[in-house]
Amino acid sequence: MTAPGPRDVPAVPPLTLLYVPADRPDRVAKALASGADAVLVDLEDAVAPSAKDEARGHLAELLGGLGPGPVGPSVQVRVNHAGTPWYADDVAALADLPRVVGVRVPKVEAVAEVRALAASLPDRGLHLLLESALGIERAFDLATASSQVESVGLGEADLRSDLRVDDEAGLTWARARVVVAARAAGLPAPAMSAWTHVRDLDGLAASCRAGRALGFCGRTAIHPAQLSTIRDAFAPGPGEVDRAREVVRAVAEAADAGSGTVVLPDGTFLDVAMVERARWTLGLAERAARRRA
Repeated sequence: MTAPGPRDVPAVPPLTLLYVPADRPDRVAKALASGADAVLVDLEDAVAPSAKDEARGHLAELLGGLGPGPVGPSVQVRVNHAGTPWYADDVAALADLPRVVGVRVPKVEAVAEVRALAASLPDRGLHLLLESALGIERAFDLATASSQVESVGLGEADLRSDLRVDDEAGLTWARARVVVAARAAGLPAPAMSAWTHVRDLDGLAASCRAGRALGFCGRTAIHPAQLSTIRDAFAPGPGEVDRAREVVRAVAEAADAGSGTVVLPDGTFLDVAMVERARWTLGLAERAARRRA
């Protein structure tokens, strides 16, 4: 089967994605009002096996009234893995929710699994988590398995276990691999996996900077206290914003003058890729400023 063609990449990907357990409706309400760019309502790791049915039962009440529009965060539901006894019921519950609610799919390894889920939940965004060596090896194939795939990312706790690595350095290749696969598939740069040391905001900031240098954009969080640190780490700084504005302004002035060549005062020659990056930078800055307000 031929892989889907290039798709439109969202101009402004989410910088902050907050996990919240579905069996705690009070926390879901707080998460939706937290200022996070995306809220990830969890049926998987954050919910005990004995509470799975109860958690799933809350979805319609919590998310049934969501509609399209720019107000509020985007929402995804993380379902249980396809090999668990809860998966089929999770998928059935998602089918009754508004289609603006995306599906976060853990431990993905097989293209057939992605295509089957897409067929079960048509016209709904799929967000794939790669959490094993096999998932990483198949990253591009999974990212292009369906036109409904809107993002790919890592689940690093399970990946560390599978790879038998204990430190950040052991994940460098896997992180770079998923960044390249996402962009090659025409998807947004992936968000980083959650930082589990909730009180270590300095460590979170340093890890975010390292991830940003590899090409990640944004990060999942497990506590609202992490949101501002993540946003500040991935939002463009004042110098980046000024530079991006200069690039966009220079291109516009050259176009008005009928010139196809643009050279900045410092001698930098601009090409199309640099202009697109500048516009993307301004979009990120605007989103970060709006969430800080």
